[in-house]
Amino acid sequence: MNFSKSVFLVILFFGLTNSYAQFTVDAELRPRFEFRHGYKTLFPNDVEPAAFVSQRTRLNFGYKTEKLHFYLSTQDVRVWGDVPQLNVADQNGFSLHQAWAEIELVNELSLKLGRQEIVYDDQRFFGNVGWAQQARSHDAAIVKFEPKYMKLHFGAAYNQDGETLTGNILKTNTYKSLQYVWLHKDWEQFSASFLLLNNGLQFIDEIDETKNDTRYSQTAGLHLKAKMNKFNFVSNLYYQLGKDISDNDLSGYLLSLEANYEATENLKIGLGSELQSGNKYGKPTDGKNKAFNPLYGTNHKFNGFMDYFYVGNHINNVGLIDFYGNAKYTFNSKLNLNLAAHQFFAATTINDEVSENLGFEMDLVTSYKLSEFVGVQAGYSQFFASKGIETVKNNFDGNTNNWAWLMLTIDPVLFTWQKSDSKN
Repeated sequence: MNFSKSVFLVILFFGLTNSYAQFTVDAELRPRFEFRHGYKTLFPNDVEPAAFVSQRTRLNFGYKTEKLHFYLSTQDVRVWGDVPQLNVADQNGFSLHQAWAEIELVNELSLKLGRQEIVYDDQRFFGNVGWAQQARSHDAAIVKFEPKYMKLHFGAAYNQDGETLTGNILKTNTYKSLQYVWLHKDWEQFSASFLLLNNGLQFIDEIDETKNDTRYSQTAGLHLKAKMNKFNFVSNLYYQLGKDISDNDLSGYLLSLEANYEATENLKIGLGSELQSGNKYGKPTDGKNKAFNPLYGTNHKFNGFMDYFYVGNHINNVGLIDFYGNAKYTFNSKLNLNLAAHQFFAATTINDEVSENLGFEMDLVTSYKLSEFVGVQAGYSQFFASKGIETVKNNFDGNTNNWAWLMLTIDPVLFTWQKSDSKN
């Protein structure tokens, strides 16, 4: 409470010295119940399904003037029961999710630096992973050039475990460094984005420290959107090269195309497909890695909500072909229903005994807005396994695989203050 008051008073003081200033405080409370019986991997024999409630609690402060935008987001992430009622030590999941400032250097040119979410386009490659209670943020600096006709961003980050007198070996589970360029352009019925990323991962040799180095991969990609009457089209095209963490030569790609149609005022339907390259028999060979890695994307958003692929798994594996369809029906301004179906295949040979079929998934999600700041969502998913996915996951038990969840989101705006000078 003292911390919140201090932030409020400091920002309010600076606000009084500017001709224009805006200060906002908002919060989020998001408990989610989950029943996991085959979520993320095939359900094994002789174990109990998981059931728990996780919760994310955030308190956000925003301050904005003509030349400065400052943002602070604190969060606590926990599972109900992971901290005892009489909590002596600080055992919870409190953290600083975002703490950044964006400074206008000159007209149309700004610098944003600090801990921040990096989100571009449809979040296929850079996303905040909002579904995960902890979400994702980066310690980075971004130079933004944004005239009316285009957007050009250059971002960079360099990570280290802490302040040291010697050495630069990173042992934290994150990248060592990255640099990227993102270029975006809008036309009347078409938009295009180009991304070029240089991503460095820390390699550590436990025996010979002289071999410790940073191994870099490069990813180049296009994100395209087009609109034609009641149709919307979205496409992603990415290619990866360079080195992976094991010093294999990378050669991977992602191709996707999605078409959405507004059938009626209330009904939208879509069809799409995605191909991510992979390694034959599920691992790199002869010093070559042909598997694409979506790295920092919001992967839960793609390839089925049960997260069998690319959410902490399936990296450097046989790749993926995903044929999918979805339908969204909006009953009114408060209630909607989403249904999606995915047919999965491996992008290359799993082994010589099974087909490339990786199974079928159905996802059902409904959302209801209780009030301006309160919403509830519920979902049910079922995965229908195949011999191929049993081989990839090394589980041949043949159990039912399903997942259900219920989530409440409360996100009120607690305080808004604005000062403006009518002369400006």
